[in-house]
Amino acid sequence: MQQRYNDFNTYLNSIFGCRVQKITIDAGLSCPNRDGTISLGGCIYCNDRGSGTGAHQKGLTVSDQIAAAKPMLIKRYKAKKFIAYFQSFTNTYGPIDTLKHLYEQALDAEDMVGLSVGTRPDCISEPILTLLQGYAESYLIWIEYGLQSAHDSTLSLINRGHDFNCFKTAVEVTKNRGINICAHVILGLPKEKKEHMLQTARIIADMGIDGIKLHFLYVVKGTILEKLYHENNYKCLEQQEYVDIVCDFLERIPKQTVIQRLTGDPHPNELIAPAWSLKKSETIALIRKTLENRDTWQGKYVGG
Repeated sequence: MQQRYNDFNTYLNSIFGCRVQKITIDAGLSCPNRDGTISLGGCIYCNDRGSGTGAHQKGLTVSDQIAAAKPMLIKRYKAKKFIAYFQSFTNTYGPIDTLKHLYEQALDAEDMVGLSVGTRPDCISEPILTLLQGYAESYLIWIEYGLQSAHDSTLSLINRGHDFNCFKTAVEVTKNRGINICAHVILGLPKEKKEHMLQTARIIADMGIDGIKLHFLYVVKGTILEKLYHENNYKCLEQQEYVDIVCDFLERIPKQTVIQRLTGDPHPNELIAPAWSLKKSETIALIRKTLENRDTWQGKYVGG
């Protein structure tokens, strides 16, 4: 079958010549819109686990988490190399010495070839970028900035605590350091129509970003979004509706941009709605089939 989008596994294999798998790490950090620095409660869709594993609360160090995950990933995916993915909450939100200790615990693990650091665009600084730039001389380094939407009205509604210009500035100061930049975008945010989501695609397509993660907005327990959902003030996208928007989005993203993710991974015991969001493999298969049926591909409308 024709490759219709630039997927992450193919990208990693082209660099390392083998299966490379991310190891998800919970470093025990927080967010400035959660701890009161700029607001409380966090983003309206995020619970007190921050979409993470909860491993830090169980007393597991970074090294512990890596050691526990590697055998499973080797067995399931035949992985040969690994990237430490600092996922939960904001993973540049802390003292530089603390961050350095956390990152280097991960990089010291056997067969670790890189870091992927999930963070917010308002939680970056010159010392942190310099630290990551130094690692980039020997490792594959990605910084993943949570944008979610290019629309300030949406960012305010979901309690992000920053605007689009903050994201734009973060991208500008991160470029030309050997650090790869990934943007997180959520499709189906409250009050956003299809045209809003595709406008976000067009805007970030012109920014020279190296990768994109697309997420579907699902409702989990213990969030403000759950309250909105139960009050009938939020309606989830249907599966095919989401699939069609993803295909439209990909058409507007340059073909060289690495697509790291096409949908999310809710914890089954936390999910409120919709049930189809647990069918990740089915959803990805539908995206691929829809691209094929439409005879379309990533970058069709950007010429790059």
